[in-house]
Amino acid sequence: MKISLLALGIGFVLDLLLGDPHWLWHPIRVIGSWITICEKMIRKIVPDTKKGLLFGGVLLVILVTGMSTLIPVLLLWGAQLISPWLRLVLESIMCYQLLATKSLKTESMKVYRELEKHDLKSARYAVSMIVGRDTDRLTEEEVAKAAVETVAENTSDGIIAPMLFMAIGGAAGGFFYKSVNTMDSMVGYKNDQYLYLGRCAAKFDDVLNYIPARLSAWLMIAASAFVKLDVKNARKIYLRDRYNHASPNSAHTEAVMAGALGVRLAGDAWYFGKLHKKKYIGDAHRAVVPEDIRISNHLLYATAVLSILIFLGIKAVVVLL
Repeated sequence: MKISLLALGIGFVLDLLLGDPHWLWHPIRVIGSWITICEKMIRKIVPDTKKGLLFGGVLLVILVTGMSTLIPVLLLWGAQLISPWLRLVLESIMCYQLLATKSLKTESMKVYRELEKHDLKSARYAVSMIVGRDTDRLTEEEVAKAAVETVAENTSDGIIAPMLFMAIGGAAGGFFYKSVNTMDSMVGYKNDQYLYLGRCAAKFDDVLNYIPARLSAWLMIAASAFVKLDVKNARKIYLRDRYNHASPNSAHTEAVMAGALGVRLAGDAWYFGKLHKKKYIGDAHRAVVPEDIRISNHLLYATAVLSILIFLGIKAVVVLL
């Protein structure tokens, strides 16, 4: 328990300092490869029917979460047998790789820099690296809005949620969460290919993110005060628009971000050449501008720091008791 406490703190600092260098091996890529392998195997053994694919989806979740959690547990157990210090080093590296604070900032700021140069083509490409929607027809404002939305949504999915699971279950708990979240991003689509096979992963991701999404929103509201944003409006828009999304969890941090910045986010978007009608989040008091990307990252960092201090503090009290 004490080692996991220290590892989470060290991992958080390493993430802020190093981010995710592209040359560095990353375990989430391995999980992604395992998901692909399992999907191909399952499609070969289950009938191509609704019931068959739904069963295959359950099997996919069991295989992916089981392996993604078991391997870290065994590695940490083995490291503990050799030396507690070796376990601390290994678990710290695991915690570091499960967080995405600096990488989220780095990738979104690439969009900011291209917009500042008024290079729309490059800005569209940069934002296409961090969003799932079609970007080839986006205006400069829409590119900026997409980047801000990504920072807001991933504050929960990429930082606060895995941090919470690591605070509860150590690095293995974080890998359990990330395996589900990665499955959702790969197979959780309502299209012909994944409507049934990906349903279990999508629903399980909704369940796991139910508390983290709402906790992240309130932490972001509190953090708004530290970066001198509109706390009152952040709370107002959150309470009003937190369900303006098809997903039960995705709009929570977006609503806070929209309110804190005083802008309108979300709305219609193109995915795979098809227009999807979506509700707006926030009020259009002004246009979204590139500077909002930079400010959204300030709020991202403030929320992350506030969260780690709270989680470590609570975990420390539990350890002492």
